[in-house]
Amino acid sequence: MKALNHIFAGLGLAIAMGLTATTAQASGGHGCGTYKDIEGKEQTLHCESAPVDLTNKASIQRGASMFMSYCAGCHTAQYVRYSKMYKDLDIPKELVEKYLMLTTDQVGDHITAKIDPELQGQWFGAAPPDLSLETRLRGNDWVYTYLLAFYEDPGRPWGANNIVLPNVAMPHVLHDMQINTSKEQYRQNIGDIVNFMAWMAEPVAHQRKIYGFWVLLFLAALFIPVYLLNKEFWKDVK
Repeated sequence: MKALNHIFAGLGLAIAMGLTATTAQASGGHGCGTYKDIEGKEQTLHCESAPVDLTNKASIQRGASMFMSYCAGCHTAQYVRYSKMYKDLDIPKELVEKYLMLTTDQVGDHITAKIDPELQGQWFGAAPPDLSLETRLRGNDWVYTYLLAFYEDPGRPWGANNIVLPNVAMPHVLHDMQINTSKEQYRQNIGDIVNFMAWMAEPVAHQRKIYGFWVLLFLAALFIPVYLLNKEFWKDVK
């Protein structure tokens, strides 16, 4: 009977951990900090829900294009290869080589920044962080809210500040996109970028969830013969 209890406990723990991980990932794992209102009172800033859908390859493809255009000039994505994009995202290899490879002519290379990190350190005070795992570190919702939270601030060196991360050194690199598109289109573009970053942080996330479902279903089905076998073994024990 103890062996059966261990099986129950292990199955329950696996399900609980899976549900907890899914919930934490969906919610970004935490809030987006605090801010002061016009009266000077500190308020909690809630993260907006990022429209991440790893089954939407069109969105991820658009996000890849915008990421390389607006982000890869300064940021690296050192754990992702260009070849991964055309293999997993169904982007023709020739298009990746022609339009997305900014720093190398080898499709098997990792994504590196176009501007020398040491030079960026002199400009911004520190080299911009690698973005390969940023959504896993911060959460999808945090990154989405952060990218939407820039506002004009003449007092800052680059003329912009951020509600989520006050006095951030990063310029508002998406400013031209913001003023040249509608509010809805701009939010969709930000969503596409975050969708690509979420894919970049864990390319197999969608497959993992599918496999996880079938594994849990198998364990649930396995419970029936294990229970009956355990009952048969212990039926004569008083």
